[in-house]
Amino acid sequence: MRQQARAVVIGGGVVGVSTLYHLAKKGWSDVVLIERHELTSGSTWHAAGLLPLFNMSYSVGQIHKYSVKLYDSLEAETGQNVGFRQVSNIRLACTRDRWDEYMYYAGVAETIGVDVKVLTPEDVKAIWPLCNTDGLLGAIQHPDDGYIQPADLTQAFARGARALGAEIVRHTAVTAIEQAASGEWTVKTDKGDIVCEHVVTATGNFVRQTGEMLGLDIPVIPVEHQYIVTEPHPEILERQKQGLPEMGVLRESDASYYMREENGGLILGPYEKGAPCCYVDGPSPDAEYELFQEDLERLEPHIEAAINRVPAFGEVGIKKVYNGAICYTPDGSPIIGPAWDKKNLWLNEGHSFGVTAAGGAGWQLAEWIVEGEPTIDMMGVDPRRFGPYASRGYLKAKNEEAYANVFTVHYPDEERAAGRPLKRSPCYDRMKALGAVFGSVYGWERPNWFAPDGYGFDAAAIEAERPDVLMKENHPPVSDGEKVRELWSFRRSNYFEHVGNECRNVHENAGLLDMTAFAKLKVTGPGARDWLDSLFANRVPKKRGRVGLCHLLTTRGGVRSEFTVYEYAPGDFYLVSAGAFERHDHDCLQKLCPTDGSVVLTPVTGRYGVLVLAGPKARDILAKLTDADLSNAAFPWLSGKMISVGTARAHALRVNFVGELGWELHHEIEMQTALFDALIEAGAEFGLKPFGIRAMDSMRLEKSYRLIPRELSIEYSAYESALDRFVHPNKGQFIGRDALVEWREKGEAWRFVTLEVHDVTDADARGSEPIYHDNVLVGRCTSGGYGWRLGKSLALAMVRPDLGEIGQQLDVSILGTRHKATVIPESPFDPENERLRA
Repeated sequence: MRQQARAVVIGGGVVGVSTLYHLAKKGWSDVVLIERHELTSGSTWHAAGLLPLFNMSYSVGQIHKYSVKLYDSLEAETGQNVGFRQVSNIRLACTRDRWDEYMYYAGVAETIGVDVKVLTPEDVKAIWPLCNTDGLLGAIQHPDDGYIQPADLTQAFARGARALGAEIVRHTAVTAIEQAASGEWTVKTDKGDIVCEHVVTATGNFVRQTGEMLGLDIPVIPVEHQYIVTEPHPEILERQKQGLPEMGVLRESDASYYMREENGGLILGPYEKGAPCCYVDGPSPDAEYELFQEDLERLEPHIEAAINRVPAFGEVGIKKVYNGAICYTPDGSPIIGPAWDKKNLWLNEGHSFGVTAAGGAGWQLAEWIVEGEPTIDMMGVDPRRFGPYASRGYLKAKNEEAYANVFTVHYPDEERAAGRPLKRSPCYDRMKALGAVFGSVYGWERPNWFAPDGYGFDAAAIEAERPDVLMKENHPPVSDGEKVRELWSFRRSNYFEHVGNECRNVHENAGLLDMTAFAKLKVTGPGARDWLDSLFANRVPKKRGRVGLCHLLTTRGGVRSEFTVYEYAPGDFYLVSAGAFERHDHDCLQKLCPTDGSVVLTPVTGRYGVLVLAGPKARDILAKLTDADLSNAAFPWLSGKMISVGTARAHALRVNFVGELGWELHHEIEMQTALFDALIEAGAEFGLKPFGIRAMDSMRLEKSYRLIPRELSIEYSAYESALDRFVHPNKGQFIGRDALVEWREKGEAWRFVTLEVHDVTDADARGSEPIYHDNVLVGRCTSGGYGWRLGKSLALAMVRPDLGEIGQQLDVSILGTRHKATVIPESPFDPENERLRA
């Protein structure tokens, strides 16, 4: 075993060995993988080997696409048969909501280059003659999908890695992982130590012990997953005898299971409710090829549904039941990328579909490690999307929920209930009493919209109207006697008109929005200004009290993070960014921070609340509560100052995300209820009402305001995202400056546009819809919705540069229906910002 290496990968499952292979493919031959027993002895060995391309996440979709393409060629490269059976995958739809989901996904798939075919029930019967097609609306098929032999795939990666100079050390246990002050890592094992520059963990079921070694609470806990293997069935054996093609992988999403052929019989893999977390503290040290006692009672509803759909399944005996651990995260997506707080530590953990993701996860992680950046937007799988709130109890609740919802309809407005409410701002109960319907971001409860007093539907009546399938929930769970206030949908749902009322009230009177979930950071010290100026593409505000919008770019010129920067005292700065990316944004800054003490970073998210007061009457309301001069001359747009508000005080920043006159009131969290009450009381005569995130999003579309990782992404240059007024190459060096200039000189691939979408009746764009010109794919929507102040259906999008001129006619596909769309000027509502400056 080597004593020095460029990188050490810990874990010999398919994910770890793929990472080793891809590092070696990038030219790093001085890499070592350490496995405590044999390769694949953790969870890889009992995986069913499915390769589902279907995924609603952009990041995961790209990862899966790469994997399937790679696996098709891996045998030719390594000489190792991987057992890849490209038999296709068919997903059945029994409900209209499921069909909407599939049509939305088909659009996503087209934008990332994944082939999806639409099937009729008759098509399904022709491909899967053993399938009962009664009650089917249709299906989608991935022709490139199928399954693979996980152990053979792992060995192919191992053979390929060794051929490129990498080393694999088996039967060697890691006992400690330590980092020196220099940043160098030492991986200690029972066979000796290895000193290295980078450490990659791909430890699967052992992730909890790995985190303990590293001092990190890695947000992964496995869940038990069972699948059933049957004895051979005569009809399948006869098909094989006749040389007929394998019927492919069948997924009845509305009954939450997958099925495929296996040695003349069938495999059935349900995702049931009640599957428990396991290995909460990790497996025992000698665990190897471990399974749990099966529990078929939990699977009974799914078995019955499978027999109804494929009667042949009930005609043969059970050969074997596997019950093994599969890793899960709270949102069901893996964690791939840099660990927080520690440099050159990389996580490739939490893979619930590890065989499918292994190739792509190894590919992107190797790009990130070797080149310093991934090549695709990885925000959907970044380990830092979770924060310290993800405690063990929270993980158990959310991971079991994520497992049970693998086959749920993935509504874009869905808000899952487990582990909530967790983080609540002090005005939570007041907002709840005013009708708040909450969503969750980074553990915080945040109003999505406000329901009128007494509003709601009878839960039993809704249940009676839903289709008779297992996966039919279209609203949050409610207690006995409680009304259902929100129905999820891909279309305009019941809250549509109420969001509209909120938008109109903000536009005509004033609204109050809780944005306490914002990520907040103080940057102080004698070097603070110069350091921030060396990071951001925009100029840092040069005068105390000024506010600027600043972007942290990647070294290639893409957009990594966006911050509101406010100098609240001479040389002291307050940075605000999206609440969902708190750990990501703060970790990026921390790793760039000088170590000489000239700059001090102090996270203050939990110390400060934020209430946004916006609308034409905002000044009138605030004037009743403060002696500060609120005139334009004394308090212009993009400025801030500490003011008294009633008996409380706040840093009032004259900015907002809705395009109306207003202030963000950043205040000590313990003053929030006093501030909230004072604003509500003072605003009563002016029509002040609370509003939620969905109204804010509608109004930000009308202003063409961008979001990370939608319109702003590492995949788009800052210029492609039309951030020209926030980028100043002539100010001096900043991260990504030279690469950004070179990117523009070489030519840009995308152009940011605002679209008016025509003839929309009940389904607006939401993001990821394909855009066409003359039936050729030319772009994708990044966001979409209805603009209530304009009375128009809108979309923000990235399109081919030559198609971005005002008046250009395009087509947008929404849930499978083509709509005409027109490129319109940016910020179609109040383009001169007269209302913001009023």
